[in-house]
Amino acid sequence: ANKWDFGHVAILAGSQRMAGAGILAARAALRMGSGLVTVGVPYSVNTAFKVAVPEAITIPLPQTHEGTIAPDAFRVLNSLLEKCSAVILGPGLSGHHETMNFILKIIEQVNKPLVIDGDALNVLSRNLHLLEKKNIPIVLTPHKVEMSRLTHRTVEEIMKNREKITAEFAHRYRVFCVLKGHHSLVADPNGMVYENTTGNPGMATAGTGDVLAGMIGSLLGQKMQPFEALCFAVYLHGLAGDLVKKDKTETCLIASD
Repeated sequence: ANKWDFGHVAILAGSQRMAGAGILAARAALRMGSGLVTVGVPYSVNTAFKVAVPEAITIPLPQTHEGTIAPDAFRVLNSLLEKCSAVILGPGLSGHHETMNFILKIIEQVNKPLVIDGDALNVLSRNLHLLEKKNIPIVLTPHKVEMSRLTHRTVEEIMKNREKITAEFAHRYRVFCVLKGHHSLVADPNGMVYENTTGNPGMATAGTGDVLAGMIGSLLGQKMQPFEALCFAVYLHGLAGDLVKKDKTETCLIASD
């Protein structure tokens, strides 16, 4: 075997303020078995990424004055987006208005299995029509507030009808959806919903969603069927948290554990 047998995941993530999100996603993808991980990041944090995740390839991208990915970064990524086997978009990208244009361009143009997470979900919530034009596996990973923005329903409504709203949204837009929380739900485009049984309150800490995005993207890049990849990744993500809890307690658990 060689690394090309186990998927090439592209991660578009990070900003000066939130470089750690992309680092966590890249480490998770590698730990989940990806043969190769390439991370596109603002050039000012490129060195930090290379030190934090030496196994990953980094591509320094044009950035805005605030240290977020600039819209013209897309032209640097054409080759990567053609070669990779899955794309993760969103961890730590920020809500900068110029970066929003970059996010929209990626969603419009990418033709590989796509995980949309974090800040990219907030941009997508105002441009849901883009999903109707896609014919690739797309995975959305919202928590309850992000799901509120995506569905234009209140958080209270969502929490009272989690399964129904998640299933309806996945079916309406023909996407795979993970509603993170207690317990996380996984829905497919046909409206089937599974409820996860692993995880604990210690995982309610910054960065655990970035880890999950990396795990899902890794399995998609390894050619696992999307719904299986989601169920498998969500289950193992919670299980990893439960194992850490035994050693470090819920209070001390952090995402990089």
